[in-house]
Amino acid sequence: MTIHKEGKGTLTVSFVVLFISNALVQYLTDLQWLHIATLTISVVLYAVVLQFFRNPKRTVTLNPDAIICPADGKVVTIEEVFEDEILKDKRIQVSIFMSPFNVHVNRYPIGGKVAEAIHHEGKFLVAWHPKSSTLNERTTVTIDNDRWGKVLFRQIAGAVARRIVMYSKPGNLALQGSEYGFIKFGSRVDLFLPLDSEILVKEGDVVKGGITELAKRP
Repeated sequence: MTIHKEGKGTLTVSFVVLFISNALVQYLTDLQWLHIATLTISVVLYAVVLQFFRNPKRTVTLNPDAIICPADGKVVTIEEVFEDEILKDKRIQVSIFMSPFNVHVNRYPIGGKVAEAIHHEGKFLVAWHPKSSTLNERTTVTIDNDRWGKVLFRQIAGAVARRIVMYSKPGNLALQGSEYGFIKFGSRVDLFLPLDSEILVKEGDVVKGGITELAKRP
């Protein structure tokens, strides 16, 4: 397992802050128990940050007839909605919630050509808030695919997630299962699929990015 490139800066800053904190405690007091407690807490905190940026190797099985999961997490929403930003029609929305303990790499659910890649500034409501997908900071990516037509998906920031990274650019060729972004410290990804999609998961299911198949075309 490797550490994702998005974690290098955060891990460096965390190490420096924790190192200085321990040095100050060592310098300011002779209390041995406080030295040990500070060091223990520092190791635990650094381990938590380290595991957040883990990037395990995934063997992705390409399947042009399927939508594969774009992120690790839990399915929290499956419902028919009207997508009014780009598609302007009814779709099945499938939402994946990522806790701070999930892998936060985001992957293309299908292959094709990137038609839109938009970053929206916004609020930081909790990720399960019903208006978070339209009011929060978010990205919108659409892929033109011969089998599925146009499929839209969004990265959505939450109350804790304050940084969304999107690598997609209009005109890029997307490879199913390859990385298209990263969300720091927990949030969710929404997909908007054609109404005739056969949904293969249910609310509450735990899913893995690049592995779990979410839907198929009949």
